[in-house]
Amino acid sequence: MSRLTEALAPALPEDAATAALAARVWLPQAGGPSVAALRGDTLVDITASFPTLRDLCEAQDPAAALRAAPGTPLGPFAAILANTPAEARDPALPWLLAPLDLQAIKAAGVTFAVSMLERVIEERARGDLAAAGAIRAEVTRLVGDDLAKLRPGSAEAAHLKQVLIAQGAWSQYLEVGIGPDAEIFTKAQPMAAVGTGMDAGLHPASVWNNPEPEVVLAVASTGRIVGASLGNDVNLRDVEGRSALLLGKAKDNTGSCAIGPLLRLFDAGFGLDDIRRTTVRLTVEGADGFRLDGASSIARISRDPADLVAQMLNEHHQYPDGAVLFLGTMFAPTEDRDAPGQGFTHKPNDIVTVAAPGLGRLVNRMLRTDRCQPWTFGTGALMRNLAARGLLR
Repeated sequence: MSRLTEALAPALPEDAATAALAARVWLPQAGGPSVAALRGDTLVDITASFPTLRDLCEAQDPAAALRAAPGTPLGPFAAILANTPAEARDPALPWLLAPLDLQAIKAAGVTFAVSMLERVIEERARGDLAAAGAIRAEVTRLVGDDLAKLRPGSAEAAHLKQVLIAQGAWSQYLEVGIGPDAEIFTKAQPMAAVGTGMDAGLHPASVWNNPEPEVVLAVASTGRIVGASLGNDVNLRDVEGRSALLLGKAKDNTGSCAIGPLLRLFDAGFGLDDIRRTTVRLTVEGADGFRLDGASSIARISRDPADLVAQMLNEHHQYPDGAVLFLGTMFAPTEDRDAPGQGFTHKPNDIVTVAAPGLGRLVNRMLRTDRCQPWTFGTGALMRNLAARGLLR
């Protein structure tokens, strides 16, 4: 059994028995994906009612619709999960995909004070990992390391901005961290995300990179927040540090967006207030015996999740198929992995686990982007597949 397969279970939320959990499953016999509901320990195909997860999220009450939809059993969740890693997969049997399809994949950056300071350090280091330690000490001396109580866009934040400009310490990352406008960017294309059990990608040009454990909100086209999942917003720190204009290259690469394991739809038992209280935990386990543990508490976010969604989707920015939004992370690893002062960076075959009690566990193995399974099944292929199956209406 591989290290990835061994790490996959348990995958479900602690209260999975009462949760409204939606999945996306690849069906080899259909040559395409199906939308599924977790009922007990079984995944049930409900694609006849909801051809896409986008359609389910657009329902008036997605959780109730998920529970009421008739369906056909696909098999035990545990068996489908175990068949998901490419190295262990029987291609004749179903496997899990990321729990989204047509939605835009967006992300909010610099939403926690700790990670904001790390972005400032990246910028000033110009991608030089070796220089980061000294710059971190300087930035902390100038700015401090506890900005969590500073409300972005407030008069106090504007005053701090003027002080930092006068000291020559202002940064574009501080602008979006404490200014009125949040950083909202496109993380990946619709359907490009990988799910739990899949390989996640690191561009081989990067020598300084890290995972970003986050909560991912599912948002309907009306702006209503309908559910949540876990995500890993893989980041190339040296690439983004060279120039913020390289954000797309630092963020959007093959396999660099991981979301899963399932989509938990909001209902009377679980909603946005539960997300606000969530702590997301991270573990990185290397083939070299290295281990890194971290956590990101949504309670310490600088901007409320609802505010971030409102800045993403409004009268100026529409998404007819809805969107998912990474909320950002306070986790920014600085521990040395190899030589002193070199900080943390990934190595191939790292196993990354992102976990939260109400959302389950997202597990991925890190590989070079050119070693990950290629992404070939896009929106056009999905539409042709659903039409051939008589599921579009």
